[in-house]
Amino acid sequence: MKKIVGLLLMFVFMMTGCSSEKTAGPAKKDEVVISVGVNMTAGGYDPIAGYGVWGPDIFHSKLLKYNVKSELETDLATAYEISKDGLMYTYHLRQDAKFADGTPLTAKDVVFTYTKAKDSGSAADLTMLAGVKAVDDYTVVFTLNKPWSVFTSTTATIGIISQAAYNEKYGDNPLASGPWKVAQFQKDQQLILVPNEHYYGQKPKLKKVTILKLDEEAALAAAKSGQLDLVLVETEFAKTKVAGMHLAELETVTGLVINLPMVKEATTADGKVIGNNVTSDWAIRKALNIGIDRKLIVQNAFNGIGDPAYGWSAALPWGNAQAAFADNQVEEAKKILTDAGWIDTDGDGIREKNGLKAEFVVTGRSNDLQRYNTVVAVAADAKKLGINIIPKAAPWNECRLAQATPTCWVFGSHNPMDVYRYYHSSQMGKGVIGNPSSYANPKVDMYIDQALAATSSDKVDEYWRLAQWDGTTGMKEDYPYLWIANTRLTYFIKDGLDIGKQRVHVRSQGIPVVENLAEWSWQ
Repeated sequence: MKKIVGLLLMFVFMMTGCSSEKTAGPAKKDEVVISVGVNMTAGGYDPIAGYGVWGPDIFHSKLLKYNVKSELETDLATAYEISKDGLMYTYHLRQDAKFADGTPLTAKDVVFTYTKAKDSGSAADLTMLAGVKAVDDYTVVFTLNKPWSVFTSTTATIGIISQAAYNEKYGDNPLASGPWKVAQFQKDQQLILVPNEHYYGQKPKLKKVTILKLDEEAALAAAKSGQLDLVLVETEFAKTKVAGMHLAELETVTGLVINLPMVKEATTADGKVIGNNVTSDWAIRKALNIGIDRKLIVQNAFNGIGDPAYGWSAALPWGNAQAAFADNQVEEAKKILTDAGWIDTDGDGIREKNGLKAEFVVTGRSNDLQRYNTVVAVAADAKKLGINIIPKAAPWNECRLAQATPTCWVFGSHNPMDVYRYYHSSQMGKGVIGNPSSYANPKVDMYIDQALAATSSDKVDEYWRLAQWDGTTGMKEDYPYLWIANTRLTYFIKDGLDIGKQRVHVRSQGIPVVENLAEWSWQ
């Protein structure tokens, strides 16, 4: 093992020595060398193909953006208006925005970006977009085919590209109007960034950022040798001591969640198996939700680094703290199960009902240690209730069959659209993550529909909160999911490096820490 680590560390020395001209010793005060997982060096930095939808986009600017309070604010747009019927969105653009080659960004680039993204079937949902046109060089009007209040959130995820510069190789060499531009890129090895001197916003304090792709062990070894200024580490390594570096735990709005199918097992007309005979029982779902000990699970699964979760994070403007409830109510959970007829009659520690054991498989992705560790820790804790959860590490193509076999999901973003995807009855089986619990509650559907149709931001947030819990119905009564914990992202950071004020992130494989690179500096 030491030999392997040594070879990997040598690779780091070669990478940093040859490519970034950085050598061992005190860090230069105008650059950093970091490792934040695999995605930042994967290429494909093309908003048309969906880049920026699930994680940060440090190259492109967008019409709107999220601030440190997870609230929307203007970015490329200086202002915007929504028509009373919710069908027309008018954005007014700033007039000093330029792409990295110095050419002005105008309304035609916005029209080109959205038209291209819609035609390509991008990961950004633009099915509600009926049309987009430029009124003049700095005014764009979007027309929707139905009221869709989360359209403003959509405009905070799609980076604007240059119509003149866009080509089939754009994804590995973006020419954008954000704070950074590519100086050198070697796919799956390294990405070197330098400031875009034409950026209209806060000028980066660093002159160069080198991002390396390293696996966990090699990255930690490189950090210990002083070669890295910031490194993402799994929580299981967070207690490691690294001389000259300190640990930072960054909060996320992302929850690890197990879906609990609410319908009995059946085969659909197209041959698809859905439903689960155990989790379809309300008593099983409620007993699990109120009976498990989330703090203990966080300790066992994440080295104690994380926060118990009962639903969407209250840190979100539309989160509903009232949807939370007390857990580790073991005796109350047992009573619910017994009253519902789930009793251990053969003494094996697992309850039964009408010949059916309180037992089911839950998958955790084999390439995501946190998800699998979560399932294992939940299974261990659920035994005290007489419920036998069988953890299984599985590839993604198996995990996605979650309408029948529960799996551990990663739920949570700044966009309330997630509530629609996971809780609205119309979304069952839609796409990859559409309502995997087959949840159907007419009143919840009504609140979600009202949230999507509202044009006042206050009313929008109010309806999203009611969809979660209105005092009598919602997730707190139906328990379609078993929310476990909001993750924290852990990094070792070299002493003296200030990474600015970080907003509460989405998980996104740990890369959101770079979103505010323009604020980073050495003290």
